[in-house]
Amino acid sequence: MKKRALVSVSDKTGLVSFVKGLIEQDIEVISTGGTFSLLKEAGLAVLAISEVSGFPEILDGRVKTLHPNIHAGLLAVVNNPEHVKQIDELNIRPIDYVVVNLYPFKETISKPDVSWNEAIENIDIGGPSMLRSAAKNHESVTVVVDPNDYENVLAQIEKGGTTLETRRALAAKVFRHTASTFS
Repeated sequence: MKKRALVSVSDKTGLVSFVKGLIEQDIEVISTGGTFSLLKEAGLAVLAISEVSGFPEILDGRVKTLHPNIHAGLLAVVNNPEHVKQIDELNIRPIDYVVVNLYPFKETISKPDVSWNEAIENIDIGGPSMLRSAAKNHESVTVVVDPNDYENVLAQIEKGGTTLETRRALAAKVFRHTASTFS
């Protein structure tokens, strides 16, 4: 079965070339909102998140990834026969790579002239959920929160896949990141 990546980032540094590399490795890419638009404009073949969830983005994009078709794909333990049976019955495919970084909440609220509404809209809900789901399941899922990790991850994918050591290190980075984002 073709591997899948879910890509949804605020910091788009190096993203187009990284996603191009994923596609060249025959990885199907799922994306959201502005990230989807950027990748499509770059001529890359990506699926909109709604094509996977079966549900449109709603509430001005506030709800797009909080869906069982997404989180079951992130959390399914692929060597657990019961998990595999359940997702197969529900026609849910695993997500093997998650590339997510969060809205710039700290930076936004640090601005002297920030409005209350701007601060509120920079509270990321789906991003931390996807990151923590993927990091929890790092035995099966590679999760990337930092564009500085793109080169190493892509090099490992090109050699057959990321190592457990790399997935653990990336998961630890995610937990540190999500724990400190709102401090």
